[in-house]
Amino acid sequence: MIQPQAYVNVADNSGARELMCIRILGASNRQYANIGDIIIAVVKKAVPSMSLEKSEVVRAVIVRTCKELKRDNGIIIRYDDNAAVVIDHKGNPKGTRIFGAIPGELRQLNFIKIVSLAPEVL
Repeated sequence: MIQPQAYVNVADNSGARELMCIRILGASNRQYANIGDIIIAVVKKAVPSMSLEKSEVVRAVIVRTCKELKRDNGIIIRYDDNAAVVIDHKGNPKGTRIFGAIPGELRQLNFIKIVSLAPEVL
């Protein structure tokens, strides 16, 4: 569960390394974001001479959370870190590579491009 002011790692090669969540899109008073939710975030750490710079406001989709995700068949998935992928307004990732495993639930949420770029889908 990601809430405003929470720091998340970036799981792609867009140039950002760490984001801070400032808003969760969806309902007006939503407190937490889970896997597959879109957030508005600010870049806190960035790689020099890349397309994204520090203090830039971006959209991102949550791909990993430390809070466990329970599936309908009873399987519980938990990750070691909170991570997000930077996206544009159409939902396509800004980076060309995705690092780490991502859950298969993103396929049902129409993030097909992120699923196809990922090395491992759980």
